[in-house]
Amino acid sequence: MSSSPGTVLNLDWPSIKLRFCGIGFHLEERGLAPGTINVPMAAVRRLAYEAADSGLLSPEFAAGIHRVKGVRKLGSRLGNWLTAGEAAALWQVPDGQTLTGNRNRAILAILLGCGLRRRELAELTLQSLQRREERWAIVDLIGKGRHIRTVPVPNWVKETLDAWLTAAGIEGGPLFRCVCGAGKAWGHGISQKTVWHVVKKTAASMNIPRLAPHDLRRSCARLCHDSGGELEQIQFPLGQVSVQTTERYIGCKQRLRIAVNDRLGIEPG
Repeated sequence: MSSSPGTVLNLDWPSIKLRFCGIGFHLEERGLAPGTINVPMAAVRRLAYEAADSGLLSPEFAAGIHRVKGVRKLGSRLGNWLTAGEAAALWQVPDGQTLTGNRNRAILAILLGCGLRRRELAELTLQSLQRREERWAIVDLIGKGRHIRTVPVPNWVKETLDAWLTAAGIEGGPLFRCVCGAGKAWGHGISQKTVWHVVKKTAASMNIPRLAPHDLRRSCARLCHDSGGELEQIQFPLGQVSVQTTERYIGCKQRLRIAVNDRLGIEPG
């Protein structure tokens, strides 16, 4: 439908509301999560406001579209965490005597030891690994929301990564490559789907159901916390703006019976 500038579209509000609500119903029938459903609905609301500002839609219609509520999110998703023993066993499952095994070990080690997202891992380059304050780190990593952070790399992760780089003969460019049937590295990087399959295949060999790459990121956060890491220090390498998000990753709740400020060392003896 085309219209000249300054012309208000003559639309029927009941039909608009019905169509708009139909978007949510259609997406809900497809079994999508509430957050996924609400994204396109929010885009339609924004489009209505822009149309009203341009004089293409009456303010009443725009306000009516804004009043259509999104899908409610009921409850909260339970996270999946690995214990320290499970995590240690998981990354060592791939055969270190093969090139594919070396690569998969390095992928799992970085996911567990550095808490990266699978997109971040797939886009890593050798140039991003640099020395900072006498240790190795992934420098200037661009994460979700274009937030830039620096992620410390534990020594055992760097050693596992070095084994892959040496075996594959990688001296620059993408950190991870595909491995052909002849057992040689080729191509220019790997996809996020490759990271997904590495995690799923390794987890299946350990009879760990429904383990996703993001669960390794979540496990990294909890293991950091269990080893005495401060919440704000865990927040930095994960690249999370909100402390509440980090708390959800860790899966911890405030304890009032045994509170953290009960024994500060300043109470009377």
